[in-house]
Amino acid sequence: MGRLVREALIFSAIFLLLSLAFHYEAWLDHPAGHLQALPGSPMGIWHPLWFTAGLYLLVGAVRAVVGMMRKILARKG
Repeated sequence: MGRLVREALIFSAIFLLLSLAFHYEAWLDHPAGHLQALPGSPMGIWHPLWFTAGLYLLVGAVRAVVGMMRKILARKG
C-alpha cells in the first residue's frame, strides 16, 4: 500500500473516531440533522477537520519519535 494511501486511511480513521467519540448520541439519534447543523456550529464549519489535523500531527510526532528510537536501538543491538 502506498504511503499516501496509508496516511489518508490514518487521517480518515482519526476523523471517524473523533466524530463518533465526541458526538455519538447525535450520530445515533439524528445523523442527517447533525450534519445539517454543522454550518451553524459555534466552533465553525471546519472544526472537525482542525481537530482531526491536530490529532494527526500529534500522532505523527509520536510515530516519528518511536521510529527514531527503533533506529537507535537497532544500531546498538
